[in-house]
Amino acid sequence: MTVQYVPELVRGAILDGYRIEERLHEGGMATVWRVSRPGVAYPLAMKVPRLGNRDDPAAIVGFETETNILPRLFGPHVPRFVSSGDFDEQPYLAMEYLPGPTLEERRVAAPLGAAEVASIGASIADALQALHEQQVAHLDLSPDNIIFRAGGEAVLLDFGLACHRQLPDLLAEEFDRPLGTAAYMAPEQVLGEREDPRSDLFALGAILYALVTGQLPFGEPDTPRGLRLRLTREAPPPRSIVKECPPWLQEVILKCLEIDPALRHESAARLAADLRHPEQVVLTELSERQRVRGPIEQVNRRLRGSLARLAPVGGAARRPRAHAVPVILAAVDVTQASSALVEAMLVAVRRACAADAAARLTCVTVHRVAPGMGLNTAEGGRAVHVQRLVALKRWARQLGAGAGAGAGVGVAPERVSFHVLGASDPAAAILRYAETNRVDQIVIGARGSSALRRHVGSVSARVAAEAPCTVVVVRAGR
Repeated sequence: MTVQYVPELVRGAILDGYRIEERLHEGGMATVWRVSRPGVAYPLAMKVPRLGNRDDPAAIVGFETETNILPRLFGPHVPRFVSSGDFDEQPYLAMEYLPGPTLEERRVAAPLGAAEVASIGASIADALQALHEQQVAHLDLSPDNIIFRAGGEAVLLDFGLACHRQLPDLLAEEFDRPLGTAAYMAPEQVLGEREDPRSDLFALGAILYALVTGQLPFGEPDTPRGLRLRLTREAPPPRSIVKECPPWLQEVILKCLEIDPALRHESAARLAADLRHPEQVVLTELSERQRVRGPIEQVNRRLRGSLARLAPVGGAARRPRAHAVPVILAAVDVTQASSALVEAMLVAVRRACAADAAARLTCVTVHRVAPGMGLNTAEGGRAVHVQRLVALKRWARQLGAGAGAGAGVGVAPERVSFHVLGASDPAAAILRYAETNRVDQIVIGARGSSALRRHVGSVSARVAAEAPCTVVVVRAGR
């Protein structure tokens, strides 16, 4: 199975009824085009994910994340969603186009005056409050992802790394590395925590710091070690760089940048109020600080705080489950399973889901990768991750699930997720996924016996022997 996509978009091309007008931006995960469509009066933009053979699979999962979240958002602080295309045809995301520069242009012009910084920050905090009230944490807030409407309202862009509390977190379930823009990433994100909206307040604090001082508070670390310094090191106080920074503004910024989320503002609304009413800001020692505290004091402060409880001890920790619902994992071989085994797997998964209407269904397939081989090596001219993802969704449709959902087996569409794991050891990948994501039951197919399989063991046998949960091994009928 090979999916054929538009090889390269050019001006004048037509994609699903949209006319391509011009390329607006080419980033690491996607290209953004200005487009038009009959019947739509306002300007439109289209995001198309990068699908080259060597592109990071996180870009593919991030695109799925954004196409799941953006249609659920509303209000002036997000671009209006228009339509989207899935990977089994042509992936794209069409939305309202907002002309004008992003906040990055103002950051480059920094340092700015306190009044301007406070006004910008309050508008962004308003946007974050609206987002958080819709159960979403942005988790990639940066000047590049913020633009302003003519009336001054801040608009948040790019929800590819966001987390919706009522949807499966595809990125957290599939990747175990920190994801985000390093210069603005909160300490808890470095540890894998992706549900706390206060992470966005940390990022906004880093933006305010950059606007006030003209410097990034933590630089731009490009290694895991550099990011982990975020857990213990503090930024130099803004007033040690710009003497004109008022004490109240330093108080607000350093409170946003507290290592422990519990010490930050309780909400974006509270932060917006402080930025609009400096006279109401309660000054503490933060406002007068002129130097970074000593390392011992910083470490002790962190160990006393809630952030310390997030740190893994003795290896990768299991992720806390946000909602107490059972998780059923369907481990599907989309490349070599016989038609009889495919049918038997469908029957078993339907039965498992019917037994618990509250369950989540996560469909997983493993792309076997030889040591030293890239995770996204080409297969048939396309990226393996995309090909396997499309095949997995097509398999799920046979459950009666519809296009990429699970309604036909008693699972709401927003509680079904799809994952392609690249690994040299498929059994280990499935076991690790089940442990990390607190899976309650695994349904896995067992292919026919062979001399080699009897000698080296099978994936299903190892999963059944070592899984931390119930395992149903499915065999094709004779």
